[in-house]
Amino acid sequence: MSTPNRRAGAIAALAFVATVWAANYALSRWGFVPVGFGLEAPAGVYFAGLAFTLRDIVHHSLGRAVVIACILAGAALSWLIEANANLGGTVTVAVASAIAFLLSELADLAVYEPLRERGWLPAVVASNAVGIVVDSALFLWLAFGSLAFIEGQLVGKAWMTLAALPVLYALRRRRVALA
Repeated sequence: MSTPNRRAGAIAALAFVATVWAANYALSRWGFVPVGFGLEAPAGVYFAGLAFTLRDIVHHSLGRAVVIACILAGAALSWLIEANANLGGTVTVAVASAIAFLLSELADLAVYEPLRERGWLPAVVASNAVGIVVDSALFLWLAFGSLAFIEGQLVGKAWMTLAALPVLYALRRRRVALA
């Protein structure tokens, strides 16, 4: 793999792990936010939605071992951030965040890997769809004992996948990290 692709992969890996911090910070800072269609979701929804696409870029450009290391680092970071009393997190939210991140990213990986041979973009869309549902349901159930905001979670994360597609298409055309 060329140096520009490895560099782009490394940037995506850092951004992927950073979305964990951003999602947890947003939740502790703003609580719930509107996502459209009269729906609300925990404020970290946008960053969590972006994580799935970044995970696919890391996987594609740096490989399975690196993406698994990033997933584990992200889950640990998620728990550490939410468990920190300075951010207003609770153990329940910390555990929910870490478990939801870990399992949804592994589900995303399990769907993406076999599908990428059939086409990169369809693999990204399908794996994101699975990851979004797993993350949303697990986080809401574990953190709040309810799926009351599931529609907002799904819509907010879907917005991020849709917003990322034109960027991914442009990168793919330039053969940056996605070639």
